[in-house]
Amino acid sequence: MSTPATSAHDGQSGTFPDLQKLLSRTGPMANVGNYGTIFDPPLPFEPSPEILSFMQQHARVLVVGAGGLGCELLKDLALSGFGKIDVIDMDTIDVSNLNRQFLFRKADVGRPKSTVAAEFIMKRVSGVTVEAHFCPIQDKPADWYRQFQVIVMGLDSIEARRWLNAMACSLVTFEVDMETGQRKPDLTSVIPLVDGGTEGFSGHALAHPLPPPLRHVHDVHVRVMYPCVSGCFECTLNLFPPQQAVPLCTIAETPRNAAHCILARWPRLRGRYAHLIEAPKQFGDEKQDKDDPAYQQWERAAQFNIPGVTLMHTQGVIKNIIPAIASTNAIVAAACANEVLTNCAAYVNNNLMYIGGQGVYAPTFRYERSPECIVCGAGVQVEIAGSATLTQLLEQLAADPRLRLKTPSLRCEAGALQDDPTLYMRGVLEAEYRPNLDKPLSQLFADGSVLLVTDPSVPSPCIKVAVKFASLALS
Repeated sequence: MSTPATSAHDGQSGTFPDLQKLLSRTGPMANVGNYGTIFDPPLPFEPSPEILSFMQQHARVLVVGAGGLGCELLKDLALSGFGKIDVIDMDTIDVSNLNRQFLFRKADVGRPKSTVAAEFIMKRVSGVTVEAHFCPIQDKPADWYRQFQVIVMGLDSIEARRWLNAMACSLVTFEVDMETGQRKPDLTSVIPLVDGGTEGFSGHALAHPLPPPLRHVHDVHVRVMYPCVSGCFECTLNLFPPQQAVPLCTIAETPRNAAHCILARWPRLRGRYAHLIEAPKQFGDEKQDKDDPAYQQWERAAQFNIPGVTLMHTQGVIKNIIPAIASTNAIVAAACANEVLTNCAAYVNNNLMYIGGQGVYAPTFRYERSPECIVCGAGVQVEIAGSATLTQLLEQLAADPRLRLKTPSLRCEAGALQDDPTLYMRGVLEAEYRPNLDKPLSQLFADGSVLLVTDPSVPSPCIKVAVKFASLALS
């Protein structure tokens, strides 16, 4: 069912009379006062009728994700006066998306989300240009991200947020303060990030876990980040619990809950290990269709007297479905779009949390920068015995909750004891550096050396890790 355009937008002429009034004069909320700006000196609001013209003709906004939150973001930004919007998403439309991702129709199933969303917005809101990009965010180079004035994230994974946050931080250039000698970010190179996240009745405009008394409530947030100026996503990564893997023996021998029973029958979720448990007995090498009821049976639950394994629950586990409510998406997307419109609220707290399941509870607070942040800070230091092997160091780095690496490669920035500073590299050159894995660290680099770590979880530049050799007593 179509709805008329909001009062802020004249659907026929493409003008925004309400925005023109708002942006061409000042008001009490525009005074920075003592609101705790992250900028020194504060950035004042200077009313001008040219602001709307800039928003419509020159400002470029990137929306990352065209799912439930992304659809709302595109609609809100287009109706807020932004005339040049890009949207990037690597997914195609599924039937299960249609109940809340309102830019899609049944005839669109199978088509790229970004393409269909862009077509719908341009058809619905006159004068707006939406450019679609059907690809992973990692496929775009740094110069492509550099062209945007603001990036709005409607993502559903920590990994994608980490990568995009690191990319935004890598785009920042620095200048030396002549009085203090300290490096300061050039604010003209800072691209603000607005992060929104929803789950169930809750949401945010930056993703973060709830404080302990509320952790049973689903998370919803809105967060504004200025790379290398305010706290970035990596600065608060420790607030996210690492993804818990279910032990294989639990799945195979004594499942304790409904999800364990489903995982035992669905090897695609557990990789090649779970593939050895149940599926070969039932289906052989046949390709598994997540929507086929034949793969969604729950005899294993009955075998162990575990209740609660319904068809809906089975689908939620095997398809990794996260609860999503359309009204929550709308609330969080509106908060994100409002932050973009107000220049990312430079003088208010940078995080908002909405708890819909407990009524309207929306506190705001600030995330501070971490001096040990691997993206915008000085990096981290690890201790390990000099007699330990390179394999042991790689294992320690992979297990470090501050880093959360997947498949790291290592190179010495300084202190290498070999002609080749590269210690270990994944991929086609892995065999060349494999002999280093069994060598003690004291033969590869000096105590206190700084290692450059590359990993798929973050884009270049590399992560810096200082390695201090622990004493014999500690080791």
